[in-house]
Amino acid sequence: MESKNEMLLVVDSRSCNEGLVRIAVAAFSTQLNPTLEEVADIKTAVSEAITNCIVHAYESQEEKIRVECRIEGRELTVRVADTGKGIEDVKKAMEPMFTTKPEQDRSGMGFAFMEAFMDTVDVESSPGKGTCVTMKKKIERDSSVFE
Repeated sequence: MESKNEMLLVVDSRSCNEGLVRIAVAAFSTQLNPTLEEVADIKTAVSEAITNCIVHAYESQEEKIRVECRIEGRELTVRVADTGKGIEDVKKAMEPMFTTKPEQDRSGMGFAFMEAFMDTVDVESSPGKGTCVTMKKKIERDSSVFE
């Protein structure tokens, strides 16, 4: 039987919660027995997604960020959603070095890092309604040795 598990976390869009979400998602992923490198990849991608919500979606206004995690078989899915201002041009926003906040020394590498560290990244956004980033990573290492 294929293993399946889910977690839901809703946090305020405050920078202090970025670390909490990173650790919670990393801890959730450990049931797949990932390597330290895979855990670091997941944490980095999640950090970028959460930071995008705080900085861009809500522009430092305090709102809610919804983080859904799902493990099905050997695959981790992390979905980070906000109800913020949305993205006008998702394709453009995902280009490396593109930023709408150059005055804040933003590198414009958030989506590029997510894509580099996860197997797939899908972004759905509606201006004025919010954005949902879905990231997936397959953990290949066999965890049965530890069961």
